[in-house]
Parts: sequence; C-alpha cells; structure tokens
Amino acid sequence: MSLWALIFDVDGVIADTESVNARASVRMFRELYGVEVQPEDFRPFVGTGDERYVEGVAEQHGVTIDTAAAVERRRLSFFAELEQAPLPALPGVLELVMAARDEPDVRLAIATSGQRNKQFPVIERTGLELAWFDAIITGDDVTRKKPDPQIYLLAAERVNAPPARCIVFEDAPVGVQAAKSAGARCVAITNTVEADALAGADLIVGSLAEVGLPRLAALL
Repeated sequence: MSLWALIFDVDGVIADTESVNARASVRMFRELYGVEVQPEDFRPFVGTGDERYVEGVAEQHGVTIDTAAAVERRRLSFFAELEQAPLPALPGVLELVMAARDEPDVRLAIATSGQRNKQFPVIERTGLELAWFDAIITGDDVTRKKPDPQIYLLAAERVNAPPARCIVFEDAPVGVQAAKSAGARCVAITNTVEADALAGADLIVGSLAEVGLPRLAALL
C-alpha cells in the first residue's frame, strides 16, 4: 500500500480531558468573573479551539471577557485539576500508535485546536512521546479553527500525504466536519458525545481498541 497517515485529535481522543477542560473553565468563570456556569455549557464548543471554547459560553451568559486572560487562567486551572489524578491514554491509543510506527508506509500526526503550551504536556502525560509523530499541529499554527478544514489540510501537507489517504480520529461534531471537509476519512469515537451526533464520520466506534491497521486501511 502507498503512503497513508493517521491524524489524532487530543482532547477526547488521545486523553480523557474533556471533563477536566469543563471543570477548569467553570472555575475560571467563577474566579475571574464571579459567574457560575455549568460543565455542559461547554459541550457545543468542544473542538473549536481554546478561545472559542470560552467565548461561546461567555456569549451565552452575557459576560464580557478578556479572551487571552480567560484562556490563560483556564490553562492554569486545567493543570491544577490534572494534579489530582493520572492521565493515561484512552483505550487503544498507545497500541495503535505503536503498530503504526512499525509500518514504513504509515505516517503519524496530531492535529489539535488547543494551544501548544497546554496540549504538549497533556500528550506527554499519556505516555506518548512527541518524537513519535511526523507532524504536530496545534491551534497556534492555524488561523481558522474547526469546523474549518485548515488544520487537517495542514497536517496532511506536513506528512506529505493526500487528504484522501489520511484517517482522522475525532470525538466532536465540529472535528468530524473539519475532517470530511478536508477530504479525509474520519473515525469518530464516542468518548464525548453520542453516536448520532457523529453521523458524518466514516466509522464510529466506542474506543480505538476496536480498530487496528487492517480495518483502518480498508476505509481508504
């Protein structure tokens, strides 16, 4: 088989951080703005990037925020929350990455809308090593966030694979939309939302433990 690539989102795909993101964001709104928001308020903004994640909820509650300050306080609260528990990779992630590393025709990439200074420590805490990936794209590298396809087009370019030869792993509707708009295949994992919200994906699974390289290659 000719060159192909696996492209991983981070939050909700590599690591179970969505609940931590929400708790940290609730804490930020309380501490900076004296406003009580709910973890579920953030669900529509999963995958849209750190800035839109907090701006969307601020708009819903009629709160004017300093986005940069809010994102930074959320990042600090996020790591404070993480100190309370380990952060293993989600089921199947390490096994799939290790299997792909043994295949000369498979490239590996990470594409996350989150900022580098937040996502790199998360990736490393799961037991993955940044050096294992041929490309790592974060929200710092793009000007348009998901559902825009820019991040996945850039990831495909960086691993030198056509988008149609890329398989994206996502957990959010905006991520699925971004992957499909880029022309890539998409495997959606029901770690964050129910399967019906991920209906645009080429394959929907409960965890990456359900897939291996042969099953993935069959999607291309």
